[in-house]
Amino acid sequence: MSNRTLWSYREIAAHIGVQTDTVRSYRKHGLMPPPDRVENGKPLWYADTIRLSLIHISEPRRQ
Repeated sequence: MSNRTLWSYREIAAHIGVQTDTVRSYRKHGLMPPPDRVENGKPLWYADTIRLSLIHISEPRRQ
């Protein structure tokens, strides 16, 4: 089942329990995928995109 709900910085921040500015910083530093859509200049991601991204970010890094 896929979730096609679009999330803004605010929804992402609420989902992971951080401030909106923290999510913006994640994007600035390349820790987030590109937005799935941009509406009125605002980036939006599908909930599934963010969930998959969080799995990738939380995996231990191999050295």
